[in-house]
Amino acid sequence: MDLIQLIFISLVQGVTEFLPISSSAHLVLLPQLMDWNDQGLSIDVAAHLGSLFAVLFYFRNDFRKMVVNGFGPTLGVDYDREYYKLFWLVIIASIPLLIVAFLIRDEIALYFRDPLIIASATIFFGILLWLSDLIGKQYRTMNVITKKDAFIIGLSQILALIPGTSRSGVTMTTGLLLGFNRHTAVKFSFFMSVPIISLAALYEASNLIQYDNDVVLKNFMITVFCSAVSSLITIHIFLKFINKLGMLPFVIYRLVLGTILLFLYL
Repeated sequence: MDLIQLIFISLVQGVTEFLPISSSAHLVLLPQLMDWNDQGLSIDVAAHLGSLFAVLFYFRNDFRKMVVNGFGPTLGVDYDREYYKLFWLVIIASIPLLIVAFLIRDEIALYFRDPLIIASATIFFGILLWLSDLIGKQYRTMNVITKKDAFIIGLSQILALIPGTSRSGVTMTTGLLLGFNRHTAVKFSFFMSVPIISLAALYEASNLIQYDNDVVLKNFMITVFCSAVSSLITIHIFLKFINKLGMLPFVIYRLVLGTILLFLYL
């Protein structure tokens, strides 16, 4: 695989995974628009691993406390109730997507990768993101998230199986509609990404072992590194400026991208 293509795919994955603009849409469309061959399973696994390593590293203190305190009662030790609660809220929020993805992932991949579907989802959920940012009360914080909130956000995450929707975008949209402030909606979405990306990477890795043994270690490592670095930078900048910028820049980007795709494929 050409080095430029490899780096480009890695950077696109790293940037789009955590922004509300749909990484799956970009990774589906990029090879088509650039007339590139499919990057293959090994590169998909490496790109997801890079994003996973980035979010784990960036929030390493939070995740360490969540894991330690999440099993506190089971181990019979003192634990922080806030992190115990947060750990299980992330688990609850992840369950709906994991169940549905297990049941119909292949059907989604087969029938919903059409560019016109991606364009429509990009535009529709972009408008929904703008409305949620506009009308959401934005007064609730991380420490008041309930099990019901987590489950509702988790249910909305199922829509991210449709390329163009954006997992981060739809979870942030739902969080804002539930009254959470931008920082909380974004951070909880990032926390939710860990079990989802982990299991997606495991699924792809199992397919890689079963169907494709053509792994070029050098390309794999380059992809992991570039994806991780671009993901880290994206997470940091997004959290730093989200309260100032709001969701409007991403909404505009989605509307422009969706319109271009409709023009190209209609």
